[in-house]
Amino acid sequence: MNTRYEFNMDVPPREAIRLMYVSKSRFGGDWNSVPHTHSCTEVFYCVDGRGQFNVEGKMLDVAPDDMVIVNPRTLHTELSYQANPLEYIVLGIEGIEILFDQKDRGYTMLKCSSVREELLSLMKMLLREIDAREDGCEMVCQDLTEVLLVKIVRMASVSLRLTAPPSESKECAAAKRYIDENYSESITLDKLAEIAHVNKYYLSHSFKNEYKVSPIDYLMKRRITEAKALLTSTDFSLTQIAEQIGFGSLPYFSKCFRKVEGTSPNEYRKSAKQKPAQGSQ
Repeated sequence: MNTRYEFNMDVPPREAIRLMYVSKSRFGGDWNSVPHTHSCTEVFYCVDGRGQFNVEGKMLDVAPDDMVIVNPRTLHTELSYQANPLEYIVLGIEGIEILFDQKDRGYTMLKCSSVREELLSLMKMLLREIDAREDGCEMVCQDLTEVLLVKIVRMASVSLRLTAPPSESKECAAAKRYIDENYSESITLDKLAEIAHVNKYYLSHSFKNEYKVSPIDYLMKRRITEAKALLTSTDFSLTQIAEQIGFGSLPYFSKCFRKVEGTSPNEYRKSAKQKPAQGSQ
């Protein structure tokens, strides 16, 4: 008896999807929790411990077998509970983004306990291949990455979309990096243009094309992201927070916060404090 299977499917070209890096991290004293972005998609898998992911200003509680997927240029950082240190495996994959139900959202979180062994097996094989660095390592890692992506698509009922290779200009990258590192200072478009060595009108246009937001709006959102972290993790007064993140006055801080979040800083803090505390887990 002969059985023949013919394949006629539209699949992404292999050269379009590329594994950029894979690593295993565990919370320690040198953990650097700073909001940042990447030009590739990141897939995080929580192996052990507990913590939180701050993605686009939203705090996600993560536990073993949770997977967090963050699309390119989505602001995020990882936080760990000291009593139960977070441990995860992360893959950086270039050339794709994952399409979620909410099209305006750059991330999703999946519960993966039912497929734990399968996913961990693939990821551990990746880590072993990279550690061994034997002939054909890159090809094996590429194959395993594509298998993992297929598993995610099937499990979460999401789809993949090819993205253009990163084309982040040096000028825009310099301006963005300056904002990320100095958001608490007084920053103007003229200052950013000076840092990037370009005309401010050119920078404004290029930055918006690159990141879908103007430089000054990005600065405001960057400050608001930090404000939300301070509102939920400290007892600082609103005036102290406004000064610490670079707003010249409390009224202006409150106005910008409401514009971005749709609520006042005080209301945001009260709402966050009503949620059950999980830091002692």
